[in-house]
Formats: sequence, C-alpha cells, structure tokens
Amino acid sequence: MKRRSRRLVGGLRTRLVVTFVLATLISAATATALAYRDARTAVLQRAQSAAVSDLRERATAVAADVDVPPDQRSLSRFAARVSEGIGARPVVARYQDLVAVSDARAETAGRITAELRAAVRAGEQAQFQRVAWRGEPYLVVGMPVRYADGDRRTSGLEVFAIADLRAERDDTAALLDSVRAGIVPVVVLAALLALLAASTVLRPVRQLGRATRGLAAGDLGSRVAVRGHDELADLARTFNETADALQASDAELREQEAKARRFVADVSHELRTPLAAMTMVATVLEEDADQLPPDVARAARTVGAETARLSRLVEDLMEISRFDAKAAHLNAAETDIAETVRATLALRGWTDRVHTRLDEGVRAVVDRRRVDVIVANLVGNALRHGAPPVIVTLATDGEWVTLTVADHGPGLPPQARERVFDRFYKADAARTRGAADASGQGSGLGMAIALENARLHGGTLEVADAPDAADASDAADAPDGVEGADLAVGVGVGQRTGVGRGAEVGGPPRGAVFTLRLPLRRAGDAERTEDTERPGGAGRTGGAGRMGRTGDAGCTEGVAE
Repeated sequence: MKRRSRRLVGGLRTRLVVTFVLATLISAATATALAYRDARTAVLQRAQSAAVSDLRERATAVAADVDVPPDQRSLSRFAARVSEGIGARPVVARYQDLVAVSDARAETAGRITAELRAAVRAGEQAQFQRVAWRGEPYLVVGMPVRYADGDRRTSGLEVFAIADLRAERDDTAALLDSVRAGIVPVVVLAALLALLAASTVLRPVRQLGRATRGLAAGDLGSRVAVRGHDELADLARTFNETADALQASDAELREQEAKARRFVADVSHELRTPLAAMTMVATVLEEDADQLPPDVARAARTVGAETARLSRLVEDLMEISRFDAKAAHLNAAETDIAETVRATLALRGWTDRVHTRLDEGVRAVVDRRRVDVIVANLVGNALRHGAPPVIVTLATDGEWVTLTVADHGPGLPPQARERVFDRFYKADAARTRGAADASGQGSGLGMAIALENARLHGGTLEVADAPDAADASDAADAPDGVEGADLAVGVGVGQRTGVGRGAEVGGPPRGAVFTLRLPLRRAGDAERTEDTERPGGAGRTGGAGRMGRTGDAGCTEGVAE
C-alpha cells in the first residue's frame, strides 16, 4: 500500500501532469501580465494624448481673447471657457500671483504638484503628471500660453487641466478580471491534454514494466507489442530482442543440463554391472590376501578399497541425478529418531568413537533410510576431517527435531563454510585428516546429498564453528559411552552437547558444528498433510513432509565428504 501511494504521488504520470499544468500556469500568468501592462499603457497613453491635445487646442483658441496681463476677472473667465471646451474638467489658470479656478468647489491644490508647476514654468511644451488623490487616479496636464505673434514667446499665463482616470482604471481592471477568469479553463484544458499525453506515453511504459516483471518471475515468453517508430518503440523492440536471446540461452542451458544429467545417470547405471563384478573379484582377493606375497597382497587390498570407493561414487552420482531429475521421493513412516541415530552409528562401528546425548522418545514421520544417510555423512565427515571428541546431540522444541554433530578440529574458514555443501567441494586443507575411511578421501558428494535429503523432508542443514569448546576439558574423566559433561556447541534449540573422554586439555579448539533441523510431524499430521498435498493419492516430487511410496535406492552406508 505504501509503495502504491508513493507511486501515485511521485509517479511519472503525476510528474508529467504537474509539469504541464505548471508550464501552462506560468505561460498564462506571463501572458496576462504582459497583456495587462500593454493594455494599461495603451489606455493611459490614449487618455494622456487626448487630454493634452484638447487642452492645447482649447487654451490656444480662448487665449486670443485674453489681454495680458489679465486681471482676476478675465483670468477666471479664461479658466471657465477652457473648462467648457474640454468637457467641464476642472481648469486652473495662473498668472504670476493670480490664480483662477473654473469650478470654485473643486479642490485643486492637492492635485497640481509643485514639480508639475515648475516643469510648466520652465518648459515650452505641455507637461502632464499622473497623481493619486484620496485614493483615486487623476491626470494633470499643464502648459504655458504663448503669444500669437511670430516669435511664439511665453506670455506668463499658465493653464492646468485635471482629468479623471477612474474610467480608464475600471477598464483595465475589467480586462484583468476577464483574463484571470480565462486562466481556469485554460489550466483545466492543459491538465486534460497532459493526462492524454501521459497516457499515450505511459501505456507502452506500463506494458514494458509488466513484461519485465513477468520476465523476472520466470516467464521467458513475455513480450511487448511494438507500435510506431518512436523511441518507445525502439525500447520495446530492444526488450523483445533481449528476451528472445535470454529465452534461447535458457533453452540451450536447460538442454545441456538435461543432457548432463542423463549422461551422469546413464554412465552411473552402466558402471554398476562391471563394478559389481569387480567388487566380487576384489572381495575374493582381499579374503585370500594373507596367502599372497606381500606386494601382491598390498595391491589386492588397494584394489578392494578403490573399488569400494568407486562403487560409493557411482551410487552417489545416481542419487544426485535423482534429485536433479526431481525423481527422489520420501518413503516415510513414524520413526524413533534416537534409535535411528544409534543404529546408524552401530552399523558403521562408530559407537565407541562418538559421544551422544539423545533425547528419548522423539518420534517423527521421516524416511529412515534418508535420515541414516544424513547422519552417516555428517558423523563420517567429522571423524575423517575433525578431531575427537565427536558429539551427536538430539533435541526437540515441540515443532522441530534438531540434530547436531560437532567435532573439535580446527573448524572451517568462512569461505569453506559457504561452499561445504557444494558438489565435489573438499576442504581438506582446512581440516585434519582422520582414519574414518581407509582411502582417506570421500566422493565429494556426501554433504550435497545430506542437504538434499534434509530439504526433501522440509528441513534445513547448516554449518557453523563452535562458539566455545574450552569446556571440553571438564569432561576429560568421563567414562566412554556416558553422556557426560556439557559442551557449548550452539545446537539450535539452546541445548548443550555431552562430551566423553578424549577432549584435549590446553588451548580452546574450535570445531565445526553441523545442525540438522527436521519438522516434528506425527503419523496423524502426516496423513492430513498427505491428503492435502496429494489429491487423488498422487505424490509430489520433493515436497516437504510428503509421504511418497517409492523406495528408490540411495546412498549406501559409505560416507562421502
């Protein structure tokens, strides 16, 4: 919702409309200001020209009948006659100290300024000045009266006329109001045009966005319709070309991956028969090795060990190919997890070499064979590359079953922890080599198989270094097989693992801790999950907690790194 509101506020459509409307407003305001200025100037100029022309013509015509120097009476008559000829505007006539006003009731002193009188007295042409008197605009025009003889000398007689500009002011104000009223529909029209333009521009952009999101979601067939020949059409065309190339590359990679999986599966399958024969021959040679010469006996044992290792590698490759082909299924049943762990250790002869602390009565619906493979890989990896004591802990928090396998070797560096579950990755340089396997090497697939089995159950498998293993010295006197003193290894549910004899006393070692977490499901929960996830009884490949019935062959008891 927040993202949607942010897009509405700051989206491209909004920005386009706002920009268009602002540009229209600025243009309209600028045009209005210029039009108002020009109209006002034109109106005032016309009023000024008319007032000056009228006063000049009337004063010249009336002045011919006036004797200079005039007396007060003749000066008043002169002002009255001039006023009659220019529309009864107030007229003031001055001659030296004599002053006459055409309308005795008119107040002229505040409208005829000293600056204008001085300009008229000093000049030869008509002068005018706009003044505001009592909040109203007026135009005051003044001019000297000249003799009618040839030299056009000034007579000393001055005449002033006062014109009211309120009508011109009202005209310009009405013009401004009309222009202002016209801005609103102009802005509305501009907004509509902006919306239309934005829709035209944004429609292909939205289509491109939907196609891009579809492409990011995995729909490699997502394309954009190309319309026109503009930049957006070029962009859509480029997107389609990129999507075509990506789809072709993806199809090629998928085909190569499928071929690689088929190749691994076919090769592994074809090797099983000759390997079975080789295993029987190697077994016979190993049984009779004591009767052979020493060099031949050593060669026979080496052949037997390498044949067994090759058999494990082939089985691991076949198991990985099943995961890649989504053909791995769970054959699950309610199982005692602690008993399964003990059986795994006993089957491989590790009971005396591994210390356990297992909560009893922890039962969950799991594939026992696959849990056996996970535990065998984790414990075998710890025995081979870690250092004693190796500790296995089982606990539950009511929702998850947590199994940890900890050793006390040098641990794993960060770069090795990031890749420890990669296929064929080996971190021998970072860890010591034990004697869990006579060959000293695994297939490099054990951790990857363990992780896939955990995911198939809907669980997780993680690795970390023990935060503190110094407390191992507290358990140095504990007897073998006793679930003894505590050692902090970060088991995922706050438990502390037991330690038996064999912990080194000295510097605090930091071993690797592998943590397996599986969902705690009972038989009834599994049936309900199965009914929900498998309508009609069809199993779903690789689903978490799904009760498949296909008991495919998996990794044998051999342990890979």
